[in-house]
Amino acid sequence: MTPTLFTLVAIACLLGMLFLGIPIVVALGTVSVLGVAWLTGGFDAALNILSNTAFEGVRDYVFAVIPLFMLMGEFVSRSGAAEDLYLAINRMLRRLPGRLAIATVGGNAVFAAVVGVSVASAAAFSRIAYPAMMKAGYQRSTALGCIAGSSALGMLIPPSVLMIVWGVVTQESIGALFVAGVVPGLLLALMYAAFCLGYALLRPERFGAAAGAAGRAAEREALADTPLSTEQWVGCLGCLLLIVLVLGGIWFGVFTPTEGAGVGALLALVVALVKGMRMKGVLESIAEAGRTAAPILLLLIFAQMYSRMLALGGLGGAIQGVVRDSGLTPGMILMMMAAVWFLLGMFIDSVSTILLTVPIFAPVAVSLGIDPIAFALVGILVIEAGIITPPFGLAVFTVKASINDAAVSLGQIFKGATPYWVMLLVLAAAVYHWPGLATWLPSVM
Repeated sequence: MTPTLFTLVAIACLLGMLFLGIPIVVALGTVSVLGVAWLTGGFDAALNILSNTAFEGVRDYVFAVIPLFMLMGEFVSRSGAAEDLYLAINRMLRRLPGRLAIATVGGNAVFAAVVGVSVASAAAFSRIAYPAMMKAGYQRSTALGCIAGSSALGMLIPPSVLMIVWGVVTQESIGALFVAGVVPGLLLALMYAAFCLGYALLRPERFGAAAGAAGRAAEREALADTPLSTEQWVGCLGCLLLIVLVLGGIWFGVFTPTEGAGVGALLALVVALVKGMRMKGVLESIAEAGRTAAPILLLLIFAQMYSRMLALGGLGGAIQGVVRDSGLTPGMILMMMAAVWFLLGMFIDSVSTILLTVPIFAPVAVSLGIDPIAFALVGILVIEAGIITPPFGLAVFTVKASINDAAVSLGQIFKGATPYWVMLLVLAAAVYHWPGLATWLPSVM
């Protein structure tokens, strides 16, 4: 068996293990270590490579970005600052039709700039926005679709965990990826908000109008007309300060992404303490950030072993040769990649999808002349669409688990999220056709 054929068999075994329900970290680690052992001719070489990879990976300066940004998000979320943001945006939009849905989009956009995890956004706004929408008479599918769909902003607007993982895997600048996500992220948020406004004007009964005067009164009372307390203003302004100082510092080169993550975690702790978080909450935030970040860091170690297996097997060069001789256009190749991302996104999380596919796809995209920054944004958009794609969209299941409402079905959430899924793909196509949407801002910074 040739090294290239063996590598293809190893990838097929890896996918088979995933579809059988074996945890990604176990499947990826087993296949990568065994694959490297076969390709190098012995377990001793594979274990030496694994130990060196783990040592170098864990001590790598850039790896600290992930737990630090997650810790920042935990402090902000547990302190109640996310709810403060939603209340403030809700008040500003009180005269707009469908303002609760628009406030959910706006809250997700700002929350994404602090947390950077779609699932965290979906869980937070399921508990914050859903009760207010139900009180105002919104239809369930409309409310839940907005929450699940707008959670995708969490992985596009920086700081994004997906951008960090993509940068680690491809050796692209994480700071450049952060900056590249600003324009597409804001554009997606505007698309979502415009859709909610237009839909509310066309189908007002889905946004509480069918409830009559009582429903409209409930909507006016649903968190919008109550003045914000001093504590709530602290949470709201604290989040905005985090965005300006942390992301602004990274964008303008004041500090690196890792230093920015450290500054952000410290400032978020200050905001949480000012809002009344006790030591128990601080310790719980640290523990939860560790529980979330540790599997990702372990996955990144095995992903480097996986990349070594691909390199030893010569799979990248073989695929590039096939693509070069196929006669297919770059757009057709990208559509094939998107199909793979959709399939994987229905069954595994976004980070795992990147780790499995990007080491193969990124060199192919570069050989096709696609700008690597634009390709990263297209990939993240398509992968994010996977988390709201049936039958196993992760964001949809997160919303269902967070609201604790027996009357809600998964089908209702998938149906309501469909327009947001379409807009994600439209924006991905736009970034591919006009890569300047992603590359313009990094080029001028």
